[in-house]
Amino acid sequence: MKLQDQVAIVTGAARGIGRGFALRLARLGCHVVVADVDLDAARRFDEQLSAASVSDEIVALGRRSIGVQGDLRQRAAADALVARAIEEFGRVDILVNNAGGAFAPIEASRASQMSDRDMADMFDVNLMTTVYCSQAVLPHMRARRSGNIINVGSTLGLDAAHRAGAYAHYGMAKTGVVQFTRFLAAEVGPDGIRVNCIAPGSTATARVASQARARGMVGDADLPKIPLRRLATVEDMAGPLEFLATDLSSYVTGQCISVCGGKVLTPS
Repeated sequence: MKLQDQVAIVTGAARGIGRGFALRLARLGCHVVVADVDLDAARRFDEQLSAASVSDEIVALGRRSIGVQGDLRQRAAADALVARAIEEFGRVDILVNNAGGAFAPIEASRASQMSDRDMADMFDVNLMTTVYCSQAVLPHMRARRSGNIINVGSTLGLDAAHRAGAYAHYGMAKTGVVQFTRFLAAEVGPDGIRVNCIAPGSTATARVASQARARGMVGDADLPKIPLRRLATVEDMAGPLEFLATDLSSYVTGQCISVCGGKVLTPS
């Protein structure tokens, strides 16, 4: 196994892309800390698990796993998450900052309309969770002169045009994630720590399907804009995650990989 007995923390891992990341890392040999604000989140969106929880799914793969529930918008929760991981496993090799999402209403999400509250919420859940968890784990990685941080951005953090200006606050926060990745990579590279980013495009998750049904949407209006003419799957996201998590990318840091079927074709 490429990551035999390494320890990974994956935030936002109770469902969707985060769950896919956690399971892929387990199949690569990692013990995994499953972190989420709601460890039962899959049930809210009718996402089918193969066991009672994502941690149980990982244990069924022959790896160790614990679930840690907490609101990572709070620095204390990020510190507690890393402390729990160290207590249980003695180390953290990989941090995947996946927690986030575009939860604010789309109706008033354009740059000329967005409210203070929605902006603050989007920055807290998407950017600050990434900052807090990274800062919490870095002392441990620096002490070992080894570590790998993988942040999760969005194509909306790279290209504002394809949503006709909607979700501006979310895109701004995800742009912050990309720049945080670059600045942190420049800082901690001499300590033997790599920092990279994945920017997912439109991905067919249970939450996306649920939101589409709630809005009366049929199909996906983005498909004609995607050269590969399909939405991404969770497994499509897990492949680049594997690349960045393993020695396949040992000389890659400070980069953002757009995983979007060609929807964003300009340099990031």
